[in-house]
Amino acid sequence: MNTSHHRRPGDPGPGGLEEALAALATDAPPALLDRVAARRVQVPGPLEDVHVAFTDHGVAFLRAGMDERAFTAAFRERFARPLLPADRPPAGLEPALRTGRAGSLRLDLRGLTDFEAAVLAATATIPRGQTRPYAWVARQAGNPGAVRAAGSALGRNPLPLLIPCHRVTRSDGAIGQYVFGAGAKERLLRAEAVDLDALAELARRGVHYLGSDTTGVYCHPTCADARRITPAHRKGFRSPAAAEAAGYRPCLHCRPGLATPA
Repeated sequence: MNTSHHRRPGDPGPGGLEEALAALATDAPPALLDRVAARRVQVPGPLEDVHVAFTDHGVAFLRAGMDERAFTAAFRERFARPLLPADRPPAGLEPALRTGRAGSLRLDLRGLTDFEAAVLAATATIPRGQTRPYAWVARQAGNPGAVRAAGSALGRNPLPLLIPCHRVTRSDGAIGQYVFGAGAKERLLRAEAVDLDALAELARRGVHYLGSDTTGVYCHPTCADARRITPAHRKGFRSPAAAEAAGYRPCLHCRPGLATPA
C-alpha cells in the first residue's frame, strides 16, 4: 500500500525529513571546544624544541626536545584529551620562559594529588640562580620523610622550566636527575649563574650549608645572603643540625632549618 497519500496534516513530505532535522541543528557554543580540547604551540625557550599545551584553565603541559608528533602523543597519553594547534601562545608564556618565573601566567595543574601540588608549589618558590635539595622540598611540602616521593613528584612535573624542578639537587651536592636529562639540567643552572664547580668543591669537603659568624645565620650555599658572606666570616656545616648545634639560626629567605613549616 502506498502510504504517501495518508500523511497526517503537518507531516513532512518526501525529502522534508532531512530538512526538518537540519532545522533542529544549532552551532555549538563557542567555548565548548576549548573545554574539551587543549591547544598546542611551539615557542622559543632555554632548551630546544619547547612545545606547550594549554587549556581554558591555563598552561597544562610542557616538554622540550620533542617534535610535534611525539609531544602530541605524550600529552594524549597523560591527559587523554584531544590536542589542536593554536594560533598564538598564551599571554605571558614567552616572558615566563625567558625569565624563569611564571609570575601571573595561569597554570592548569588539575589532576595532581595534594602532595604533588605541595611539592610543585614549594619548587616554584626557588629563585632563579639558586638551588635546594630534595629534602628541603619534601619538608616545605609538609612531609619531611617523603624525600623519595618528592623526587617522584618532580619527575612527573607537567611544567618543567615554568615550575623550576631543575633547581632541585641532591643533598650530597650532586646535580641529580631531570626530566630532560642531567646535561640539560646543568646547562640551565649554569645559564642562571649557579656555580656548580664551587658547589661540588664544597660538597667534596662535606659542606652543604654556609653560616656567617657575624650574623649567626646559616643558609643554603646558593642563597643570595650566603653569597654575601666574606671568606673570613664564612663557616661551613654538613647539616642544619650541625649548624643549629653550633648556635646558628636558619636564614629566613632560603629556610634551611629543621622545623617543618606550619
